[in-house]
Amino acid sequence: MILPGGRRGTLLLALATATCLMSTACGADEGAGGDDNVAVALITKNSTNPFFVTMQDGARKAAEAEGVKLTVAAGKEDGDEAGQVQAIEDAIARGDEGILITPNGPGVNPAIKKARDAGLYVIALDTPPDPANTVDITFATDNFKAGELIGQWTAKQLAGKPASIALLDLFADKIVSVDYNRDQGFLKGMGIDTKDPKVNGDEAKTGSYAAGTYSIVCNEPTSGAEDGGRTAMERCLAKNPAINVVYTINEPAAVGARKAIQAAGTKDVLVVSIDGGCAGVQQVKDGLINATSQQYPVKMAELGVQAIKKIARGGEKPQTTGGLDFFDTGVSLVTDQPASGVDSIDSAAGASTCWGKA
Repeated sequence: MILPGGRRGTLLLALATATCLMSTACGADEGAGGDDNVAVALITKNSTNPFFVTMQDGARKAAEAEGVKLTVAAGKEDGDEAGQVQAIEDAIARGDEGILITPNGPGVNPAIKKARDAGLYVIALDTPPDPANTVDITFATDNFKAGELIGQWTAKQLAGKPASIALLDLFADKIVSVDYNRDQGFLKGMGIDTKDPKVNGDEAKTGSYAAGTYSIVCNEPTSGAEDGGRTAMERCLAKNPAINVVYTINEPAAVGARKAIQAAGTKDVLVVSIDGGCAGVQQVKDGLINATSQQYPVKMAELGVQAIKKIARGGEKPQTTGGLDFFDTGVSLVTDQPASGVDSIDSAAGASTCWGKA
């Protein structure tokens, strides 16, 4: 990784040992070179989840193509707000023109405000902050729609059978929009009434879904990780070994959940998720995940890099999608078990577009 030159490069080098969150945060990927390049910071939730690794790679390629100087940083893990705050402070100190961030929670909001007050244009990727106007704009999947698609598909697949549902969410100790939008979207897609759309777990634990009756066995946090998914699923199965529907916040959590299901010897369980990564699409093909909503992190990163360069050069600011408070980068349901009335693509098509690689 090349350390940045010119634009406050000396300051960054002096701070590197103390403030580096991870190896990629210790340097910058330079575009065409030179001090007059537009400088952008990409700050992801972590640098281990394949989704964010793919986003980082997409941003690097876009920066190279656009002649933008890119610095990549990340929290140590999902939920690491302090690490992201430090990365924001570093971007301000470098004099970057803009920040792309997948916020780890509301704890980063004051630092984002400080960056905007300092003149940086801040774009959220993947995860809209709460409130949405914390940033200048968000480029993201419609996470509610992504949840709704897998909920609709699940209801169709059950065909009137009673649903015993495990909800494997992101956090239990903080509120993040991607968490409640996916969970509540799934429930709406199932035809289950929700109460506060920004609160997970406040819906009735028993009742009727679109085609039959349901019971919600558990709402468990996973931190969006495989081991978290497995532990959460083990707790749910201890409450009710007859669970037949598992909603998961993302594909790493889904893989962990499926491993717990397999270890318990439980059969005929529908596992649905959101991500649509290349590995996740393969897991759909292999039957580990039954359906997943595919999102496009490479597109988010590309649009973000291009937008900040355009604004820095005096161009127009991007606009939100009509009827939404963010720019919708699209979503597709991927499954090899199509359901009548629910639009989807199969795993072969999903593999050709996974995370926007096409």
